[in-house]
Order: sequence, then C-alpha cells, then structure tokens
Amino acid sequence: MPRSVFGSDFEFLPRSELLSFEEIARLARIFVLLGVRKIRLTGGEPLIRRDIVTLVERLASIDGLEDLALTTNGSLLAQMATALQVAGLNRVTVSLDALDDVTFRSMNDADFPVAKVLQGIDAARIAGLGPVKINMVVRRGFNEDQIEPMADHFRRTGDTLRFIEYMDVGTTNGWRLDDVVPAAEIVQRIDRRWPLQPTAPTVPGEVAGRYRYVDGSGEIGIIASVTRPFCSTCVRARLSARGEFFTCLFAARGHDLRAMVRSDSSDDVLAGQIASIWNRRSDRYSEIRSALTKQVPKVEMSYIGG
Repeated sequence: MPRSVFGSDFEFLPRSELLSFEEIARLARIFVLLGVRKIRLTGGEPLIRRDIVTLVERLASIDGLEDLALTTNGSLLAQMATALQVAGLNRVTVSLDALDDVTFRSMNDADFPVAKVLQGIDAARIAGLGPVKINMVVRRGFNEDQIEPMADHFRRTGDTLRFIEYMDVGTTNGWRLDDVVPAAEIVQRIDRRWPLQPTAPTVPGEVAGRYRYVDGSGEIGIIASVTRPFCSTCVRARLSARGEFFTCLFAARGHDLRAMVRSDSSDDVLAGQIASIWNRRSDRYSEIRSALTKQVPKVEMSYIGG
C-alpha cells in the first residue's frame, strides 16, 4: 500500500463496513462445506488486524478444514509467531524481495529493515510454522541482482524460496512487460550456480513450479503467471475484508456476499449463491494479458491479497 496514496491522512473504511470475525468464520464454514480445504489469511498485512489471533482460533476450529495459512510481510511475525501457532495456524508465507535493505525498501516502500523480516522467519520456524515459504517478486531493473543471494541464503534452511514473476495486479504499480524477469531466466541463473532438477507438483492446481537442488540442499518454487499462465487449473477464490467474493486475482469486480450474510439468508442459500458464482466463472486474464493489460480495470493487490 504505497504511502503516497495511503498516508497518515487517508480515511480508511469504517469498521462497520468490514466483515466481523463471526461473519468471516460463517462464510469460511460454508466454503469448507462446498469443498474448500485450505484457507489463507492475506492482505494488505493481516497481522495488523486487531485480534487476528482470535480469528485464527475461530477458523482453525472449522470441521473439514485441513490447512490454515497466512501470508505476511514479516514485520510483526517475530512477536506473534508462537501465539499464532498455538491458536491453530499451520503455516506462514513471508514476502521478502531482497536481502539488501536499500533494494528491499525501494521494492516495498517499507519502514522496517530486512533483519526484522529474517527474525520473523526464524521465529516462525522455531514456533512450528514451517517449513516457511518466502515469496520474492522479481522486477527487472530493481532486484534481479538479488536472485542468487536470496537462493544462497535460504538453501539448507528447510524453507522454500519462491520466485514470482512481476505481475500487473491492479492499475497503480506501473507494470510493463519489459519489467518481467521470465521464470526460465530465473531458473537458468540459479541452475548455473547450483544445478536444479524439476520436481512433480504435490497437489492438483499447485501454482508454483518446483525445482530441487541436485546437491540435496532444498528446493525453490517458480510462480510464472505471465510467461506460463495457469488459468485452466486455478482453484483459488478470494474474499475481501468487506465481503466481496472474487474468482480471479485480476478481477475487475467482486460479488457482494456481505449483504447476504447480513440479511436473513440461510447457510444453504449462501452456499447456493457461492456455488453458482464459482460454476459460472470464465476468468483467464493471464492467458489473454497482452490484449487487455491497459484496457481492463483491476482490483489492487493490497485489497484482494495474493
């Protein structure tokens, strides 16, 4: 969330417009009844949500939910990792685009150092929230020189570093195709230093291509939404903090579930509406990106989550 837009004088949504924890948990239970087995809390930065540990407890208690994860920038993770694990969180993913502070701050407009993120990763691992996944967005001209240092740092840690092609999520990040460092180039750069071998996906619909180090020092992941779109196998749905249901990361609009939750609609009616929206979806933005990049308005990443 760029400070130039979301400064100290920015007026955020009133609390009444956000889903309460009870409403989030109700919708989560319905999604699980419809077949969802994994829920991820994301953002924005989820750890700044007041009483987030309470929400984790509520979600972790849902029958049928097999995996509860959270994506964070790591700034508050060191002091919260143990409480999150005790509450029932299974795993964390940490966003970290560079080991160099200057590059890190230029990529993220962050007001905290890399050391704080690394402390959070260590704390998560110690608390039992690992193996930790570390997401690195690679943008040409900004941080591609960090590919090898990041790979070297996280080899042999037991954690998985995932490289993500720079995507045109939203309309404010100034995305250009020339800024994308293709997945093939990333793999080649690492393979020259530490030979890699492709690994089969662990679950259907897995978005990251997996490669293991031949020397046994771990593995990396590659999320190549730009050069290797995976729309046809995508199984991810997103629910915004105000109750909008999105069927694609690149969606222009969501479907309002908050109004139904706050009406007299039964769980069965809500489930039917969610299923109907999902079954009608035809999203394939990444497959037709070149024709639509500058034409289609899209929700911002800081709103819809990763």
